[in-house]
Amino acid sequence: MKKKESKISTMKKCAVLLAAAMLLATGCGKEDEKTIGGSVQNMEPVDLTSGAGEGGASEDGEAAGEGQQDGGAQEGQQDSGQGGAASGAGYQFTAKGATIEMDADAAPILEQLGEPVSYFEAASCAFEGLDKTYTYNGFELDTYPTGDKDYVSAVVLKDDSVATQEGICIGDSRDKVLQAYPDGGTEECGMIIYRKGGMKLVFILKEEEVASIEYRSTVLE
Repeated sequence: MKKKESKISTMKKCAVLLAAAMLLATGCGKEDEKTIGGSVQNMEPVDLTSGAGEGGASEDGEAAGEGQQDGGAQEGQQDSGQGGAASGAGYQFTAKGATIEMDADAAPILEQLGEPVSYFEAASCAFEGLDKTYTYNGFELDTYPTGDKDYVSAVVLKDDSVATQEGICIGDSRDKVLQAYPDGGTEECGMIIYRKGGMKLVFILKEEEVASIEYRSTVLE
């Protein structure tokens, strides 16, 4: 009886978290939304980590990740008032010769990437200013405002024309993900989540295949 109740509780937890993610995806400040050059769906992160999982993340590794977050990105945001501080210690994504990491100053990256296919902006739920989404061929780059600058909050891979630096793209199998990232991942509600250097890399699975890949800053958590 207890096992059945536990299973139902886990299913309810997943449903609530996924519903929350869908709510976040709609953003806030609807009246202030503005779309330029096309319609873009802005996917919000789903944070489902709850300690070490099947990937075997150690308590020391988790503490180190939290230290990076507290001492790096969040300290930069709270003390300097100028957003998170990219540490270079997290997972990175490369496109058009630009190396993109979470909490980096978005301006030089956007300049290197060139004109986006489409652009979307909306009033930020967390800061004064606008959250922005730039869509390029194969991926989307999201930013958050702090002070007079925008910082990278997420990169979402959209199709198999792009891949992670470790060689994983949409359509790859769960087993291939685990081979490319053998240590430190947690699995929950159809996702494999890795945390490193104040950010997280999320693989969303559908029928044992990668349906979406998301690099996410943890500075807003």
